[in-house]
Amino acid sequence: MTQTENGLALLLDAFHTMEDPRSGHGRIHTLDTILMVAIVAIICGADDWVEVESFGKSKIDFFQRHLGVALRGIPSHDTFGRVFSLIDTEAFEYCFVSWSSQLCEWDEKLVNIDGKTLRRSMDGENRAAHMVSAWANRNRLVLGQIRTADKSNEITAIPQLLGLLAIQGTIITIDAMGAQTAIAKQIIDSQADYVVGVKENQKNLEEEVRESFYKVGAKHKAQTHQMIEVDHGRIETRKCYAIEVEGYLTDKLIGNWEGLQTMILIESEIEYKNGKKAGQVMKEQRLYISSLPAQAERLNHAIRSHWGIETSLHWVLDVAFREDDNRTRIGNAPANLAIMRHIALNKLRRETSAKIGVKAKRKKAGWDHSYLLKVLRA
Repeated sequence: MTQTENGLALLLDAFHTMEDPRSGHGRIHTLDTILMVAIVAIICGADDWVEVESFGKSKIDFFQRHLGVALRGIPSHDTFGRVFSLIDTEAFEYCFVSWSSQLCEWDEKLVNIDGKTLRRSMDGENRAAHMVSAWANRNRLVLGQIRTADKSNEITAIPQLLGLLAIQGTIITIDAMGAQTAIAKQIIDSQADYVVGVKENQKNLEEEVRESFYKVGAKHKAQTHQMIEVDHGRIETRKCYAIEVEGYLTDKLIGNWEGLQTMILIESEIEYKNGKKAGQVMKEQRLYISSLPAQAERLNHAIRSHWGIETSLHWVLDVAFREDDNRTRIGNAPANLAIMRHIALNKLRRETSAKIGVKAKRKKAGWDHSYLLKVLRA
């Protein structure tokens, strides 16, 4: 087996436990063949099943010569769509986590969790698919994802996702939707730590933390750390105030949150230097709680890292994979195609010889067989 074949084999091997949803009668193409063609096509720029079929037909010699695959033709776009609409998404998610865990160097310290709606996946009365993903901040890889029915179900999806991951020793960052006592307990029981946003969905907590900083004087006694970032014609100043909750929050509230040590206030100011917003200044305050000690610099960086899942995952999926424009809607296909995009993104991220963006990497892989081979063995 060549190195390239081995790289793809490791990927396919992680999915070998998935059951083929089709009946045995009349199968022309194996599930492995369908997965392989789809994965390579999506890496190379295909965004829907018609493009996957077209890519496969144009590259059938590549599959046979370089990957050693004896194809019985390329499946039709209807076959791709039907199979992916039937594949069990939970089983697919589990297999993805099994594969991604082999890629990640588990000295990872920060894992960001956030959700994203597949906007055009609404099918009749069915709501648009919503995916909650875990992002390895240092490794810049998707660790796993769970499909939810809608955004409100992030509350139930986050514990399921955490249960799939090996998070011992990590810091989990979650926005305010994940501010749930059961989630905090699960993280602590897994020997990890949390930094969680606080908003009105936890009214008593939000009120006590806010009043502690702005009325009781915690802001003046807190440890502080300031970050200044200059990017795309704007200057952002972020000041972090961190202080232990003891003596500020009520004992009852502290007791409800497993491992709670610290409350955090982030005050940010963005000054625009050019463009339509030139001269404008935007100010914002955000509140957090954490199981970590009140070390302002460490917490400021952990909270700042959470934007990595927005800029390095969600934004890239929209720009490089046109996820928000995708109209795949039938059955499990929207969620399963989202997982395929995550597979492609992880593969492209791991190939580091080309110092270009993900969108350009997809094009390069489609144009240059030698580069595609590098991506597949990554």
